[in-house]
Amino acid sequence: MKLIISKDYDEMSELACRMYIDEINKNPEIVLGLATGSTPKGLYKRLIAEYKNNNIDFSKVVTFNLDEYIGLSEEDESSYRCFMNENLFNHINIKSENINIPNGKATDLEKFCEDYDRRIEESGGIDLMLLGLGEDGHIAFNEPGEYLNTCTNIANLAQSTIEVNSRFFESIDDVPKTAITMGMAGILKSKKIILMANGVNKHKPINALLNEKRVTTKLPVSFLRIHPNVTVIVDEKAYRGR
Repeated sequence: MKLIISKDYDEMSELACRMYIDEINKNPEIVLGLATGSTPKGLYKRLIAEYKNNNIDFSKVVTFNLDEYIGLSEEDESSYRCFMNENLFNHINIKSENINIPNGKATDLEKFCEDYDRRIEESGGIDLMLLGLGEDGHIAFNEPGEYLNTCTNIANLAQSTIEVNSRFFESIDDVPKTAITMGMAGILKSKKIILMANGVNKHKPINALLNEKRVTTKLPVSFLRIHPNVTVIVDEKAYRGR
């Protein structure tokens, strides 16, 4: 596991952007795993700028998002589809048929989950996976618990996750209680993984990831320890807790 400590959020985003530019330019047909939330916004903003400056080409890139709320339509401004469109896809030359995001309104959710994993496999697998980090150590919507699902699945959101994510909704009551999420095995099959974390509220799971030796379902991010190619990019606050 490679650790990169940046001075602040902006530097963290810039460092991640440099890595993405290198990877995409080396492999124009790269398959990317993408995340949503506050953490990757700075990265996406920089990727858009690099595209507009003709430093990067997304025309052959394929993407798979980690998760999506169940019950929200693609047009819902709180959906992850809408987030990705507004923060990245609408501003670059990626082909619509190359964008894959879980469908939270699918008629048969279990079949959709199976098909999603199949599409990832048929694409050749994810070359570079981007992960954010929950305050309780969850990645995607793989929440701490007695067990973790291996494949893309229907997940029940922890109350702490609902409370944290309520800032993206008008009311906590509007936050969906379930989501489609890639499973741990799917994430760990990625050839390379970049985990980004910033802020003092991420110090506890980052400290556990870096300093504890065990792998446990009570701390989903701990499973990254068994992956051969993980880069963790954190700011000073996430690393030092102040």
